[in-house]
Amino acid sequence: MSSATAADSERMQKIVSLCKRRGFVFQSSEIYGGLRSAYDYGPMGAELKRNLMNEWWRSMVHSREDVVGLDASIMMHPRVWQASGHLANFADPLVDCKVCGERFRADKAPRAEPGADAPIELADKGRAKAAIERLEKLGHAVERQGKTLVGAKVEARGYVCPNCGSPLLSEERQFNLMFRTSLGPVDPVGDVISTMREAIAEGKDDAGVRAVVEAALSSSAVYLRPETAQAMFVNFLNVQQTMGAKLPFGIAQMGKSFRNEVKVEHFIFRSCEFEQMEMEYFVRPGEGPRSLEYWKEERMRWWRSIGLRDENLRLRAHGPDELAHYSDGCFDVEYQFPWGWDELEGIASRTDYDLNAHSEASGKKLVYFDPEAEDPQTGKKGWRFLPHVIEPAAGATRGVLAVLCDAYDEEPADEEGKGARTVLRLHPRLAPIKAAVLPLVKKDGMPEVARKIVERFFSAGINAKYDEQHAIGRRYARHDEIGTPYAITVDTQTLEDSTVTLRQRDSREQQRIGVEEAVAVVRAALADA
Repeated sequence: MSSATAADSERMQKIVSLCKRRGFVFQSSEIYGGLRSAYDYGPMGAELKRNLMNEWWRSMVHSREDVVGLDASIMMHPRVWQASGHLANFADPLVDCKVCGERFRADKAPRAEPGADAPIELADKGRAKAAIERLEKLGHAVERQGKTLVGAKVEARGYVCPNCGSPLLSEERQFNLMFRTSLGPVDPVGDVISTMREAIAEGKDDAGVRAVVEAALSSSAVYLRPETAQAMFVNFLNVQQTMGAKLPFGIAQMGKSFRNEVKVEHFIFRSCEFEQMEMEYFVRPGEGPRSLEYWKEERMRWWRSIGLRDENLRLRAHGPDELAHYSDGCFDVEYQFPWGWDELEGIASRTDYDLNAHSEASGKKLVYFDPEAEDPQTGKKGWRFLPHVIEPAAGATRGVLAVLCDAYDEEPADEEGKGARTVLRLHPRLAPIKAAVLPLVKKDGMPEVARKIVERFFSAGINAKYDEQHAIGRRYARHDEIGTPYAITVDTQTLEDSTVTLRQRDSREQQRIGVEEAVAVVRAALADA
């Protein structure tokens, strides 16, 4: 591992540690040992995520005349997922390593030249010896050199295990990522048992048994949505007709989605339960390319507007081999996380694929009628057509992580060894707490004045926090770590002339302002940020 990689890994560990220590993110069910890929957002994390999603909603819906919102059910009719292709195609190629047992996605595995030597690195000699014995039973000839196995060659598939580097792998098999459950007063387990007994008694093979079990489950099966997008497509006519929407227009939705990921990684970046911020923008046929250009620039502008630095953002066009069969263009907004560049948002041209698929599957014509437009086929006024769609789809949980990574900073001590601090330079509107109100001491009427100031912030709809624990320096440090942009200190002078000290988080500069001005000054600063 290079020194840069080691430093990046250490930085990520520090961010994860801060998230736990300061109440941003906890491991779910931690007192029971935790649950893989499940996280709970603590008091600070809940506020940060809510603020981020509110900023997206404000920008995407409340600041535009051409986009409206939707809040659809997490569970939808199973035929939605059949029509969209998720039941048949929403799968990852799954592979098992014969050496270390690692299960991983073939399309994400490290690439290697077919026929090249592939040394296999195990954690210790004991595991290497056990692996030799296991591979010999499987007919693979390799030799052990300490904790390394040599003699294996990269197979024609051209990739190796991401954990140990082994090219000795199982065959690829498709693993559907959707979570399935049952709806209604049914006993799917009982149905499966009886169905299996009958199938085995009839002499069916494994494939036959699986087919009848799947049929038994399908009668009550529903799925947790793997994306929010499909609800916007199936509600296209409902929204268009009730709102009287004219093209171009969009439907936006935020909410939870669920994917049974083969590999979860990088803290909250890739998990089985996550939140999305998606919008489907409907345009006339032929206008997709121009709209795609607009939205890719608009989405980059928005990520910059909430504080992400230019050097950590880039726009990457998908190559022809990456595009879905129905897409004629796609861009990823990528962020430079501590482990490297990774996707933050996708902006895709989906053509008319989704509306067409649901029209055919449901028998309902999800078309748009323009009475003034000329029908290209008839030459007459009145054109019914399937709109094309541009989809900006952002990850809210990924956005939270990107914001935390971008904001995390460590300032070294000065020449006297003082002033070192950790600070989250969050955009002020994203900060969980906008202002900390701190009495210098817990007496002489200072707490009472401070609490009155907090009440004024609450009345103005600004989240503030009264904090009297520990020395003033430790309180400043605590609020620097959670990203509070402003601290207001009530001190002896406050009692004399009704002024307080306003401290800026990033610069640490302080100024005296009137008690009556505090709310107005902070509100103006938030508006200008």
